[in-house]
Amino acid sequence: MSLGISLFIAMTIDAFLGEPDWIWRRLPHPAVLMGRLISSLEERLNRGTQRRAAGVLLILVLLVTGIAVGGVLSLLGPLAEILVTAVLLAQRSLVDHVAAVVDGLRQSLSAGRRAVAMIVSRDTAGMEESAVARSAIESAAE
Repeated sequence: MSLGISLFIAMTIDAFLGEPDWIWRRLPHPAVLMGRLISSLEERLNRGTQRRAAGVLLILVLLVTGIAVGGVLSLLGPLAEILVTAVLLAQRSLVDHVAAVVDGLRQSLSAGRRAVAMIVSRDTAGMEESAVARSAIESAAE
């Protein structure tokens, strides 16, 4: 199956199904797992005098991990690749979260802050309305 067709199918699955909560209440999202791996390695390696070498090691570990996961997926076949791609695209989820920020801001600033906190890692407690909106737009653009 061509890459274009696989991507089209993955985007269609994501558009219609999004990211079912019942799955992610039971399993960690792949993006969360990637973030945990990066944070864990960064905590262990980003200290001392050899930080540059440690940074290179971090990049190499992440590259090897990505290549290994890609290799396993290719062995599992196109269906596995399509499903993982649909999950990692998460376009519908992002649209839903940004819409929740808009709805939250229509209700109150605190509701908007709570909604944007679901998609950004920074502290939202002191954000003004414009900062909440800007954060949602930045997340959508990423």
